[in-house]
Amino acid sequence: MNNSYHRTEGDINLSASRNAWYKVIAHPETQNYLAEDARYFLHQSMSTPCLDVLQSCDGIYITDLTGKSYMDFHGNNVHQVGYRNSFVLEKIKAQMDILPFSPRRYTNVPAIELAKKLASLFPGDLNRVLLAPGGTSAVGMALKLARVVTGKHKVVSLWDSFHGASLDAIAAGGEQVFRKGMGPLMPGVERIPPPTSYRGVFTHDGNDEVYADYLGYVIEKEGDIGAFIVETIRNTDVQIPSKAYWKRVMEICRKHGVLLILDEIPIAFGRTGKMFAFEHYGIEPDIVCLGKGLGAGIMPLAAMVTRDTYNIATDVSLGHYTHEKSPLGSVAALAMLEFIEKERILDKVNADALFMREVLEALRQKHELIGDVRGIGLLWGIELVKDRQTKEKAIEEAEMVLYECLANGLSFKISQGNVLQLSPPLVITRQQLKEAVAIVDAAIAKAMGKV
Repeated sequence: MNNSYHRTEGDINLSASRNAWYKVIAHPETQNYLAEDARYFLHQSMSTPCLDVLQSCDGIYITDLTGKSYMDFHGNNVHQVGYRNSFVLEKIKAQMDILPFSPRRYTNVPAIELAKKLASLFPGDLNRVLLAPGGTSAVGMALKLARVVTGKHKVVSLWDSFHGASLDAIAAGGEQVFRKGMGPLMPGVERIPPPTSYRGVFTHDGNDEVYADYLGYVIEKEGDIGAFIVETIRNTDVQIPSKAYWKRVMEICRKHGVLLILDEIPIAFGRTGKMFAFEHYGIEPDIVCLGKGLGAGIMPLAAMVTRDTYNIATDVSLGHYTHEKSPLGSVAALAMLEFIEKERILDKVNADALFMREVLEALRQKHELIGDVRGIGLLWGIELVKDRQTKEKAIEEAEMVLYECLANGLSFKISQGNVLQLSPPLVITRQQLKEAVAIVDAAIAKAMGKV
């Protein structure tokens, strides 16, 4: 394996393990399309060459050209209500026959209804909405609005955070793999450690509160800080701050007049067992960025939700995107939200969380390779280590587990080189969850040489 690649956000797509994978899916038509994909698309880290060629999807499954189906426990976080959700599709098809696109300077009923719906889901005066075609754009709008509201251009973020791949988003983000070689980026960004221990193990007892004090220190020392942009719960390797941490963060932001921008692009809409992750903490942010699942896994759509009192940028184009008030995207989002409420998905997710905690803890007790299991709702991380005392990352073993699971019909991502991140569609059945856990169990056993 080539270990020269820096591992942060995902698994490496140029490793020996990836090359061996193509022999597993040896299929002439697939190999031909993969070659054409590599020929015509620009290559980029964590993308090219691709894993497989898909031809269909349904529910929790994605299916390739050979008819092989994978349970998708990744889905780029767009698949909360499952793939090809019939309830959502029918709404979109009906809208396509009426108004598929709305040009700027005009509005439309679906967009207005979506803005009203989002406003109704948020507390206090968080009732102003701006739509965008993607989450990165929502982050850009939030950073611009924060400058308008506070008159300050500096921002604090966390190391290892991800807020999108555009130049402004990677400037605010904390993942080196997106910034390397890019040269000068947006100035005025200060980064502090995330609320985890230095070995990446979440402190469940609230001892992570000390990490909030870094925020206060930077604000006082640096000055001119307008906003703190942060993921409420870190999606990639499933890091879940304590209530004490978030209480302290809120105190610091309020004391210094710093806007709290929460990035919930990958984790909103039931992933954590609540509609929005910040509801677990009893806090009220100033700006929230939404995306990915907002379009129900069909339409690209994102949103920024902010306070009514921040409606003061009438002379600034915060977004102004061509597909800003997309009728199709708005209908998809409205249908997604209606489906979640109608089918009581939040109740289901919380019940599933209890099951996942029990079975994954049992796996941890069974396999020494598992150093930690952490999760909330249907967002779970299994951290693989060579030794539980030293916490040395089991990178090679994590790749072995990944490709063994893929061979047996389970797709997920690896984060930080050694964390198996499991994010299934929220519509997954209990039996399907059991099947997925059994695949992971067998793959870990094989990686440890037990079978």
